[in-house]
Amino acid sequence: MKKAILLSATAFIVAALLSYTLKTPPPQPLSVACAISCFNAETRELIQTDAAKPGFAAFHENPKYFKYENAKGATISFTSPDGKNAQGYFIKSKKKSKKWLLVIQEFWGLNDYIKKESDVFYDELGDVNVLALDMYDGKATANRDSAALLMRNSKPERLENIIKAAIEYAGSNAKIYTVGWCFGGGWSLQATILAGKQASGCVMYYGRPETNMEKLKSIHCDVIGFFGNKDQGIKPEMVNTFEKNMKEAGKNISVYRYDAGHGFANPSNPIYNKEATEDAHAKAIAFLKAH
Repeated sequence: MKKAILLSATAFIVAALLSYTLKTPPPQPLSVACAISCFNAETRELIQTDAAKPGFAAFHENPKYFKYENAKGATISFTSPDGKNAQGYFIKSKKKSKKWLLVIQEFWGLNDYIKKESDVFYDELGDVNVLALDMYDGKATANRDSAALLMRNSKPERLENIIKAAIEYAGSNAKIYTVGWCFGGGWSLQATILAGKQASGCVMYYGRPETNMEKLKSIHCDVIGFFGNKDQGIKPEMVNTFEKNMKEAGKNISVYRYDAGHGFANPSNPIYNKEATEDAHAKAIAFLKAH
């Protein structure tokens, strides 16, 4: 009996030693290229999940109170592909025009500041229909924690349907231009991708770039982007990669960087940078007029 126990114990120890000696070597870290190509989540989903990251809300200072008087546009509604109603702030061109500018909100929602910016674009661009999309279906806030919650809870499928609905509302012959800030900056680029051959120009302010090369290759228009070198959300390295990827995809992109933080172009933002904002706005208007 003792011999049997001893033999069993010896066999166990030998097996353990062999297992330790012959075990498979630890896997090597994945290259950046493989990590991106094999495990890259949809950028549209990442835009939403950004809001769940610790400290994300802190990148956004609560905006100063702003009330916009004498708005030029009005709220309209239209049916989206999911059967629900979508809505937005609309200013119709004075003359019949196939040019449509889709304005996409910051993560605060479709507030008075976005309506004011929509009117500014309308006045400076001339004969163009301007439609500011309500991506949160009627919700808006001036509290950064609440805004992060709204952004986190918004479903990419619903956001995509709102954009598709706006493109359909504009019509199959419409030339689609897009502009957006922050959350809207990322979705400005996504809207351009969704617009396909109707896309005519994309303006994005400090939004998350697309990383999927096939989607970048599908873009049918030029892109201009404005970013802050002090931005802790959309960091300079991310912008550099985006610019490189766009050029490798054979697309025209103009990137401008400012010594400013996230949200620098919003006058109601405590870190508003007037000089950077004016320069970026002038470039954005020139870009849109040229296209």
